Amino acid sequence: MFGGFYKVRFTLNEAVGRSVMYVRDGKLLGGNSAFAHIGTYTEASDGIDIEVKTVRHNPDPNYRAMAGTDDATLIAKGNADGNLYRFKGALRELPGAVFQSVMTPIEEESVPIAGGVGEGGIVNGLYSIHIKMLDGVAGGLTGVMLLNDGRILGGDASFYYLGTYTSENGRWKGQILNQEHTPAVGENPIFGGREVGIGFSGTCDEEGALLEATALAGKRSLRMTAVLKLMRRA
Repeated sequence: MFGGFYKVRFTLNEAVGRSVMYVRDGKLLGGNSAFAHIGTYTEASDGIDIEVKTVRHNPDPNYRAMAGTDDATLIAKGNADGNLYRFKGALRELPGAVFQSVMTPIEEESVPIAGGVGEGGIVNGLYSIHIKMLDGVAGGLTGVMLLNDGRILGGDASFYYLGTYTSENGRWKGQILNQEHTPAVGENPIFGGREVGIGFSGTCDEEGALLEATALAGKRSLRMTAVLKLMRRA
């Protein structure tokens, strides 16, 4: 059965990209450091048909769109290969280009939900997240985060995160464990090669959230802030 939390490696002709993806109930929700990936799927006897749209959430021009346009639509078909899923297809906006991807499951740790969501709590959905380091530390992260009834699943091209939260009356707080799915030591020396525990608290409304957090990266304690923007309700 196609479903769960995956890391994704994909190619468009010779170009290579990576992301994370959550699959459930006919929906595909995920993304990476610059784009959200939002789509649907149907399962049939001859395989899995998917349609996924890309939406830019990071305006940094260093993150280029593989299709040459920020808004692209992928049509692909896939099948299981052991515990992996392999897809092949094309982009509507780039006729003739060949898309291929491999989806590898990420083990979802059994993290207890620390209370859930009450009235006025944060909305379930797919969010972009932009993290900024404080105290003069250079760097940060951008990615996507899926919030669903007190559970956090998210990531980018190199990392994935799992966590829990509670939320009500316009506030939320929780814990996240940030881990690599693809080596990132050279690209991100702060988080690369480590499991990073993050505790956070902040405010939220129907459009997004703010948070302040402390991360433990090896022996370093790092403060950071983040902005979340709702991209699709779940």
